[in-house]
Amino acid sequence: MSADAASGSNPPVETSTVETSRQVAGGHEGTQRERVPVLIFDAPDAMSRQVARRIANLIEERQAVGQPLVLGLPTGSTPIGVYQQLIRMHEEEGLDFSNVVTFNLDEYYPMAPEGLQSYHRFMEENFFNHVNIPEENIHIPRGDIPREAVEHHCIEYEHAIEKAGGIDLMLLGIGRSGHVGFNEPGSSQDTRTRMIVLDEITRKDAASDFFGEENVPQEAITMGVGTILDADEIILMATGEHKAPIVQRAVEEPPTRDVTASYLQEHGNATFYVDRAAGGELTRVKTPWLVREVDWTKREAKRAVIWLSKTLDKAIPRLESGDFYRNQLHGLVHQYDHIDDLTREVFEDLRRRINYQEDIISDERVIVFSPHPDDDVISMGGMLNTLVENDNDVTVAYMTSGNVAVFDADVRRYLRFVELSSDALDMDDAALEDFHERREKIEAFFDSKDPGEVDLPEVQDLKAHIRAGEAVAATGVMGLDPGDSRFLDMPFYKTGRVRKDPISEADVEVVLELLEEVQPTNIFVAGDLSDPHGTHRMCYQAIDEALQRYRAAAAGGDGETSEATADPGVWLYRGAWQEWETYRADVFLPLSKAGLDQKVEAIYKHESQKDRAMFPGAYDKREFWQRARDRNRDTAETLNQLGLPEFYAAEAFVTTDKMP
Repeated sequence: MSADAASGSNPPVETSTVETSRQVAGGHEGTQRERVPVLIFDAPDAMSRQVARRIANLIEERQAVGQPLVLGLPTGSTPIGVYQQLIRMHEEEGLDFSNVVTFNLDEYYPMAPEGLQSYHRFMEENFFNHVNIPEENIHIPRGDIPREAVEHHCIEYEHAIEKAGGIDLMLLGIGRSGHVGFNEPGSSQDTRTRMIVLDEITRKDAASDFFGEENVPQEAITMGVGTILDADEIILMATGEHKAPIVQRAVEEPPTRDVTASYLQEHGNATFYVDRAAGGELTRVKTPWLVREVDWTKREAKRAVIWLSKTLDKAIPRLESGDFYRNQLHGLVHQYDHIDDLTREVFEDLRRRINYQEDIISDERVIVFSPHPDDDVISMGGMLNTLVENDNDVTVAYMTSGNVAVFDADVRRYLRFVELSSDALDMDDAALEDFHERREKIEAFFDSKDPGEVDLPEVQDLKAHIRAGEAVAATGVMGLDPGDSRFLDMPFYKTGRVRKDPISEADVEVVLELLEEVQPTNIFVAGDLSDPHGTHRMCYQAIDEALQRYRAAAAGGDGETSEATADPGVWLYRGAWQEWETYRADVFLPLSKAGLDQKVEAIYKHESQKDRAMFPGAYDKREFWQRARDRNRDTAETLNQLGLPEFYAAEAFVTTDKMP
């Protein structure tokens, strides 16, 4: 479903968890609360490969007996990885799609097929134009027919599915409200293809694609729940931490009209495919000690003790053996001679992770990679200031221009400023005349611009310059000079639209060249991979691939990389969309009120994103400076609740020698 916003490109690691609740009689150990089979993958890439392989196997099986394969297909960012894998199989392995028949789940109404947000266009650009499915075998609901013809069109769509023999394999995503297709909360199990009014959450989730919620259509045509459940096999895919709560509800709670994806529990051959982030709220993942015996590693023990402390609202040093016994942690207690040994071990582990300024690296070369021009100060403004104060050589690398997130009104304002300042800028008549011509062209474009229309190249440049100027002003608050900022302008981002191109060799080369030039001893990377627009994940992928090559070249003796910088340490920061869990954080950096105020001041410099950002995400109504303030305060409060020293605020980081 199109509301999926969590496309992903974590480093490719094959699945290591394929436990499902139907593997053995009575359920697999730890999955007894799961009412439908769930496969958990270490990374979205591994999930995409397995789904694509399943489809390829079905295609080949049907070809062997001379029969077609009928697929139900979704849009959105999550299935893009599957489509890319299928395209690769077609181009490199000769996978033949000539016997494939497809039925897409839905389409906005009204929507022209060639519209930027049209699912017809999405499917052509991301799949159909790259494989050999016969055109007559492709079916997508139409959003450009008269309203009085919609009901008949829906009936005909159902007839076409029936004539094709029914859907053999249905692929689904899941919306944040739990919908599949556009079957919003309240949809019943027997619904068929129909017009539906979109839920508020769905429209908010789609707002970025339409450059504003006000531009999102209020209606759509969708396959019904009954149509979906008629498929022989169903695979629902979900990625990203922001999908974890609704996945847990759809999997572990009884079927309900409030979460239409929960109806899949009643299908005999439906499976949820999720990455570890989307499966993070499942009981076997979040609190495994409640459903199975646990291998009590130091990390698991730490996680359980923190959970117990927060659950009971009781500081770690005050926990007693009875607290553990009453909360199904018998096995953990028996690992220690005395419960005080356990609580002291965890408490001291956390205490050692509190790093003051003198504990942070100094006199080293550092690159701070910022996906957008404000992620650095939003997510690690306190650390950035500390790095500067500790005399590190800091380079802030802004990976994308962020220009699609600038309002046209901001461009108008800056053009007006230049005009009013023409005398102060000593613009001669020729320069002023040229400026007026360019401004009139831009103003005329704005006046006739459709929602979501790609900006003129010069407008894209102006918006990029606005973001760059704000970024330089923000780092100036931290004591950095304009020359300390690099604007990488990575190719994948330069579409002029919210939807970006896949990471390419050119993107990796941009990052690799910076690594080779700076030769950092430490790098800071955005690790909040639930960024709903996908840019953080794509930047993460490019850095990971570039870093692997950088290290490999150094290990092979290639280039001029010194031994000290051949293997830079990696610091992962979060904060724009969520914060690191307490048990996962390696470093907590305390912030005073003055330190937090300075961070907020730096965020304020991003004026185009303040008060009303174009793409704030649908999951949080607060401004970014408010999110940063509240998350940093919450981190400090959590440490205080656990019995650790009380701070005004704190930032959290994960440190690693490798990109995980």
